[in-house]
Parts: sequence; C-alpha cells; structure tokens
Amino acid sequence: MTALVAVSSHLPETVAVADLQEPLGLDDQQVRRFTRLYGLDRICQSPLSEAELLVAAAGKLDGLRGQEDRVRYVIRAKGMRTTAPYPVSPVHEVRETLGLRHAKTLSVADHGCATGLLAMDVAGTLLAADGDPDALALILAGDKTFTPFTQWVQDTSIMGEGMAAILVAPDGDRDTVRGYASRIHGRTDGVIDLTPEIAKHARRIYQDALAEVVGAATEEAGIGVADVDLVLPHNVNRVSWTVAAKNLGLPNDRFFLDNLSATGHCFCADPFINYQTVTELGLLKPGDKYLMTAAGLGQTFAAMVLEH
Repeated sequence: MTALVAVSSHLPETVAVADLQEPLGLDDQQVRRFTRLYGLDRICQSPLSEAELLVAAAGKLDGLRGQEDRVRYVIRAKGMRTTAPYPVSPVHEVRETLGLRHAKTLSVADHGCATGLLAMDVAGTLLAADGDPDALALILAGDKTFTPFTQWVQDTSIMGEGMAAILVAPDGDRDTVRGYASRIHGRTDGVIDLTPEIAKHARRIYQDALAEVVGAATEEAGIGVADVDLVLPHNVNRVSWTVAAKNLGLPNDRFFLDNLSATGHCFCADPFINYQTVTELGLLKPGDKYLMTAAGLGQTFAAMVLEH
C-alpha cells in the first residue's frame, strides 16, 4: 500500500490579518469575520519565489538525502491551475536544484485545495505500475499567491504561502493509505470563480458532499467514520469544520485546527503541514487511523484514510 516516507514543510514569516486589510481591500466587518469567527490570525507570506519556497520545504526532508536517485517522479500539486507566469517552470527548477536526475516531472491541478490528496493517489498509482519496490515519488504541495485572485477567497479564507514536501513509497509498514475518495461537483464549463450563484451552490452542497467522500474513504479503509482517531483538514476556517464535526458525528477535538491561526489556508499543503505538526507533537500512535480531507474551488471534495 502507498506509504508516506517523510513529510516536511516550509512556513514563511507571517503577517497579521489586520495588516492585510488595506492590501486585500477588506472592510472592518470582513476582518472581524476572518479573525473572531473563522479563527484566522497570522498568514504566511514570503518574498521568495515559488521554486525557492518549494526547495526550502524539500530541503528539510531527511528521507530524501542520499536517496535522490531513487526518486522516479516529482509531482507538483497545485491548488491553482497557474502558479507562475509563462515560461517559468518552478517544478523543473526544483528538480534540478535537488539533483533528482532520474525523475520525471508532472503537475496535477483542477482539484483546488484537494489536489494534494489527488497527488498522493497519482503517486501511488505510478509507483505501483512501475513495480520497483525501491522507487520513490516526491510531491510538492502549496501555491504562491502571485495574483489578486489567489490571495483570498471572499467570505471564506485568506491564503498563505506555506509549502509541503511529501516523499512517497509504493509500500511501507507505517503511514499507509487505506482508502481514498474524490468527487467533483463543478460546472461543465470549468468555471471556478465564486460568483454569487456559484458561491450559493457551493454553500448548499458543501457539508453533504464532504460527508459523502469521508464516508466513501472510510468504507474503502474498512472502518466507520467514528473509528477515525484524528482528522487533518485543510485550514479553510474554523466554522466549516465545527459544522462538519457535528455533521459527521465526531467530537470537535478530533479535528486538528491548531495551525489555522498560525499559517492561514495554505492551499493543498494544509493536510500535510498538519501531519508534520501532529507527528512532532506525538498525537498519533502506531495503528491510529487518521483522515486527511479537503475541499477545493470548483466544488471538488476529497478524503484519504491512512494508518500510522
């Protein structure tokens, strides 16, 4: 089964939400909503380029040092379709900087902030097809907020520039993938902008769509939702996960939200940043079943069950 070998992250310096009021054009009510209701406080921002941020995250992967020639794939998980101006290719810059000379590069997108989980599934599929038990894949997750569209989602969250690097093996004896489900409820024309009409539809289906993928992933893993020991969500806002906890029948303390106030919503890197934090804190015990889950622009929902 697909296994996490190592996870690292790079969290840049942060800016207070209040200090972003003028740059983002927020009014006082929006600032209060983001901070007091949604639980946001500090947002990761950096002058570094996307490639430099990704290299900073991957450079902390202890499991990568000395194993560069085993990496067969570098998979760029992008929350947004475009993360750098043409012809810049951050993923190729990262591959060259890290010396991953045997790795093929590709990007996955269009699942919004659920793309990191899609990349995990793609990595596992490619490694299983290769049939080499020693092969590895490197996933690079997170986005640079280099356009106004990527800096915040109106009435939902403010985006941060934290990045995660995830080293994946085709099999392992810990942190193995037990179940994965993804569903897209988007428009046939591919529009993801949150117009009033699309935003209304997204709010209407959000909790039921999230519960459906969580149920499908846990069923594939052979467990019930109540058997999940810890939930590692994307850091969209506190309210959405408080409602989700009630909807799923899980206590609030099973949702790890400590990074929400410290980083902002770092696109599809959030579940992996949260994973690194909870492992450092010793919150996962051998055999624990934990759930990574996220929703992305375009009404894409995903959930993945892993066993520690």
